[in-house]
Amino acid sequence: MLQTEFPFTLPCGYVDARGNLHRQGIMRLATALDEIEPLQDARVRANEAYLTILVLSRVVTRLGDLHPVDVSVIEGLFSADLAYLQRLYVQVNEVGTTLFETQCPRCGLRFSLDLTEGGEADDKAVSL
Repeated sequence: MLQTEFPFTLPCGYVDARGNLHRQGIMRLATALDEIEPLQDARVRANEAYLTILVLSRVVTRLGDLHPVDVSVIEGLFSADLAYLQRLYVQVNEVGTTLFETQCPRCGLRFSLDLTEGGEADDKAVSL
């Protein structure tokens, strides 16, 4: 089954106008339209770097209690969080998955690693 949504935890988190911190979110796979339509936006024509903001605002579907996530939320992220989301976007859209199967070289146990949460191994190793 194709995984289309990917949970994440921002390293710093978004602080909303009330002072609430939002760190957990969901990113979905991008569509062709997600990447093409923002190219017509005047802000992108004036500054190509703005493309990142527009694309992420389309594919980040939830951030804490915030859904949908709009452009102003992405604009308000700390730079570490923006960089994290850019890496995650590339990982899930160009590589296609954040779940990798591997095997312990010592005991031969096969298990899956989910790299969406900072590359840490899933604590539920399962023989495959």
